[in-house]
Amino acid sequence: MSEDLLRYDLMIEAALRDVVRETMETVGRDGLPGDHHFYITFLTKFPGVKVPDYLRKQYPDEMTIVLQYQFFGLKLEDDCIHVTLSFNNVKESLVVPIDSITTFADPSVNFALQFQNSGDDGDDGESDGPDSPDSGGSSDKEKEEKRGEVISLDKFRKK
Repeated sequence: MSEDLLRYDLMIEAALRDVVRETMETVGRDGLPGDHHFYITFLTKFPGVKVPDYLRKQYPDEMTIVLQYQFFGLKLEDDCIHVTLSFNNVKESLVVPIDSITTFADPSVNFALQFQNSGDDGDDGESDGPDSPDSGGSSDKEKEEKRGEVISLDKFRKK
């Protein structure tokens, strides 16, 4: 019976990811307008993510980058954000697939998106069954609790 249901949650998720895509295309083409800046949190183990090994070791599961002052060559290509950032005065190239993003925030306008279906590496929004190779022995209840986490973005808001 669940196959007959329209998956509005997945449709909304895709539409919200389109907001990130369009934002990255616009900023890559025109630069950051006004006080806009972005906090982008993504899964470092997600297929297609490319970060230097030392950063992957420092952030084995999830990493947040800031696009504000020191970023270069921002472009959206093949549904991935390509950007060069400065880490301790060393420029590093990163590739971040849009689907790897768990949180996108623009604190300058109190705007934030939290994505629910990126909880697992390469998850397509369908929950893994107990026999799935990606289930890792976690119970469905544990996965639901992880997906239900609320991340406070208050520290990013202007005061």
